[in-house]
Amino acid sequence: MFLVLPPGMTIAFLAVHQCLFGLYLGCLFAPNHKGMPILTGDDRPDFLRRQVLTARNVRGSWFTDLALGGLNQQIEHHLFPSMPSPHLRRAQPIVRRYCQDLGVDYLETGLITSYRQALASLHRAGAPLRRARISSARA
Repeated sequence: MFLVLPPGMTIAFLAVHQCLFGLYLGCLFAPNHKGMPILTGDDRPDFLRRQVLTARNVRGSWFTDLALGGLNQQIEHHLFPSMPSPHLRRAQPIVRRYCQDLGVDYLETGLITSYRQALASLHRAGAPLRRARISSARA
């Protein structure tokens, strides 16, 4: 890029590109794990429960698959990490039925709901910091 653009424009382009790419990656990964239970050292569920209970799937069409890179079937991705993304959707009914048979909660939401849950979780996580800032400002 330094060969075809002036240095200032190249640096501006790279900065904007990296910011937008970071925003996209954050939007890609946030719906699947944010707001889900965090296991501690005392929690020792088996492999299936650990993968299913700490992730959520995002319902959608082929466009959701494309936009999220196939990671909207996060549960199946964690259970079968080497399975090609296009096949994760085909494994989903089998995994869902198996979880139902075992009594394991299998969470699947829409895209907007998943973002709402992720943002609510981040808001709760930041509450102590906001309270500390307000109390120190009053002092």
